[in-house]
Amino acid sequence: MTQTIGDGLAALRSAMEGIVLIPGDGDAYDDGRRVWNGGIDRRPGVIARCASTADVVAAVDFAREYNLELAVRGGAHNTSGTAVCDGGLMIDLSRLNAVTVDPGARTALVGGGALLGDVDAACQAHGLAVPAGVVSHTGVGGLTLGGGMGWLTPKLGLTIDNLLSAEVVLADGRVVRAAADEHPDLFWALRGGGGNFGVVTRFEFRLHEVGPMIDFALLFWSLEKGADVLTHVRDVVAGLPEDISSAILLMNAPPAPFVPEQHHFAAGYALVLPGFGASQAHAEIVAAIRDALPPLFELVTPMPYVALQQLIDEATAWGFHVYEKATYVEDLTDDVIDVIVEHGRRKNSPLSLMQLTRLDGAYSRVGDDETAFGGGRSPRYSVAIVGMAPDPDLLALDRNWVREVWDALRPHAIGNGEGYVNMLDQYGEERMRATYGNAKYERLARIKGEYDPGNLLHLNANIKPA
Repeated sequence: MTQTIGDGLAALRSAMEGIVLIPGDGDAYDDGRRVWNGGIDRRPGVIARCASTADVVAAVDFAREYNLELAVRGGAHNTSGTAVCDGGLMIDLSRLNAVTVDPGARTALVGGGALLGDVDAACQAHGLAVPAGVVSHTGVGGLTLGGGMGWLTPKLGLTIDNLLSAEVVLADGRVVRAAADEHPDLFWALRGGGGNFGVVTRFEFRLHEVGPMIDFALLFWSLEKGADVLTHVRDVVAGLPEDISSAILLMNAPPAPFVPEQHHFAAGYALVLPGFGASQAHAEIVAAIRDALPPLFELVTPMPYVALQQLIDEATAWGFHVYEKATYVEDLTDDVIDVIVEHGRRKNSPLSLMQLTRLDGAYSRVGDDETAFGGGRSPRYSVAIVGMAPDPDLLALDRNWVREVWDALRPHAIGNGEGYVNMLDQYGEERMRATYGNAKYERLARIKGEYDPGNLLHLNANIKPA
């Protein structure tokens, strides 16, 4: 491949401030093509490690001119490995990771290649935060463009609900600003429509006062207590104030200092309750749960917000083999609980998990059609089913487990069962229509037809141009 575009590569290198890597460039190339999911092993023909927006323009122009498959790498955290392609061009945004905070205006300018940890650190220096995900080595770009769920969602909404503007390199090489007052159709599509419409090189976010210390509680029960835990916890979660977030997890206990040694790696159910300002209410809620349903162990403590954001970094470290699916259910009905408890006994890898996250409050105060987000805004639970293992053989067992759980939940799911777009396991027009609904999909397709009529940017949750 490089023999046929050799002259073009020389021109690309001379046009870029960053570096261009090709097969044969040793460890730098291998590091550049590596992504979070250890099960993905692809070899791009060219890696453009961009250092500026102008570099991204040069790389997009190069891919278009030579008709190359184009992948865009932000944090490289997508389970399907859409950040890297075989044989084509991979735009690596990792050097575009600057975060500039204006504490007076409560805004932040964030490079398209920044990680959540970069944003958390810069914003928390001023006691501020943008609602984002729950793993600090996740990329801001992919998370935001798909929606962005995290601990602050009930209080402050999705990440896209706090996006003010974006600098975008379009498929034809133009650089535009998308905001409510400039390219508003593009701005609407970027908020949930994924990487279909351009390469975002900079985000502008609205910030909120958070931390620097938050209240934290984790309570853990045995696998045998599953039905009792889920039945009790659903009522607790339904009554939580917006200052207190929650996650219910089917998981294995970590070998952490706060876990009694006899429970290390034991499978069970955990309730995680971060509190953002309602300390007395947080303490009372935790005490009531403890009295009603004594846990095997617990961790209740003040915690820095940045530590909360890094809580599961190690459990989701780079290099594990991962497969995941997601869905939405309106509530934890008895039927849904029966499915979770029955299948909860069948997972194989201690790294695999199921997470149920209540979405309401600020999440539901945004109208379905205000953004392109692929999930409805009515109160609901997002159910994430994650198979994760250190090797492909063990993952093969839990890949089947993930599918079985998803299939069993589908009759109880909202709509057709499709979940959070950032956790789709496969794409295709039928799947994308099901995710967005026909009306929203058609609107996205019209916008795609305007900004990327040739579908250059298609290695994503792809919307075909109308």
